[in-house]
Amino acid sequence: MDTLTIRQKLHYYINDVDDEKAEAMFAIIEDGENGRYEWWKDADLMKELDRRYNDLKSGKDKGMTLDEATTHLLNRLK
Repeated sequence: MDTLTIRQKLHYYINDVDDEKAEAMFAIIEDGENGRYEWWKDADLMKELDRRYNDLKSGKDKGMTLDEATTHLLNRLK
């Protein structure tokens, strides 16, 4: 994938994400410029991952199959 395509896709994602994801993306970029992003030390991220894991495990969130996720993501790019 060429750089122009990557930039276009990043622009699309940035404009379409919610505040929480925008902040996470920004943190990754900022930390990447200052060194390696140690996501496992990010208390907010770990809390969110734990919440999502527990929702899946309990059945509160039914999740989706890989095929469903792929179809969903490809449809968003149209």
